[in-house]
Amino acid sequence: MAENKCSSCNISDCKSKGSGDKACLDHIKNKLVILSGKGGVGKSTVAANIAIALAEKGYSVGLLDVDIHGPSIPRIMGLKGQKAKVKAPWLIPVKWAENLKVISLGFLLPDDNEAVIWRGPVKGSLIKQFIEEVAWGNLDYLVVDCPPGTGDEPLSVLQILGKDAKAVIVTTPQAVSIDDVRRSITFCEKVGNPVAGIIENMSGFICPTCGDSVDIFGSGNGENLARETGIKFLGAIPIDKAIVQSGDAGQALSNLDESHPVKKALNNIVEGL
Repeated sequence: MAENKCSSCNISDCKSKGSGDKACLDHIKNKLVILSGKGGVGKSTVAANIAIALAEKGYSVGLLDVDIHGPSIPRIMGLKGQKAKVKAPWLIPVKWAENLKVISLGFLLPDDNEAVIWRGPVKGSLIKQFIEEVAWGNLDYLVVDCPPGTGDEPLSVLQILGKDAKAVIVTTPQAVSIDDVRRSITFCEKVGNPVAGIIENMSGFICPTCGDSVDIFGSGNGENLARETGIKFLGAIPIDKAIVQSGDAGQALSNLDESHPVKKALNNIVEGL
């Protein structure tokens, strides 16, 4: 008997008949939505490196950037200047590796310097297309990088992905960040999606000379919040110049030795997930 295979996404018995009907969602096993109530906590860097770490473990991974006004994933992943292709009715994601596919508005803009001035309904429509009309194929994990806050973008993502999508919340140790992150937890409770865990980023600075850790922004408040709310604490990531250098160079942290403190922290976080 001939195999019924979708010609565009190359999935056997694909239930999708075209755009607009939750194409390929049945072929995504795990959905991780990276959230933070506070901007500047390194959420995109965390999302990119979680996706890479999962791919390095052999999983099939999709990385979706829905930060429409500031799509930074193309630079972090070393894909700046790449363009997504269209094979109607599908949008073809850009490959970082054979088992890691990436989609971002940055792959569709004609100019990297162009400002995106859109209201909520237009953004919601694009996010719907990014989730339902991209030829992801079979994925073990879809990692979604959301902009900060609890507005249109994260709400649209969770509503489209469904109740089985799990949030991963990123914070820094400062009280001002913790306050905003509490709102992200409340947001997830209200929309009915579980929180897989909390990550404390920028947790201590590793001196490049002596190797000692200095708590510039404090330390431990993310873990305290996790304990208080009954949410799993996934781990803490220290400040290190390697994070800045790797992100600016478009290498994420894939070039770091496994013994590096940041790499070890990320691997522990992925194991926790």
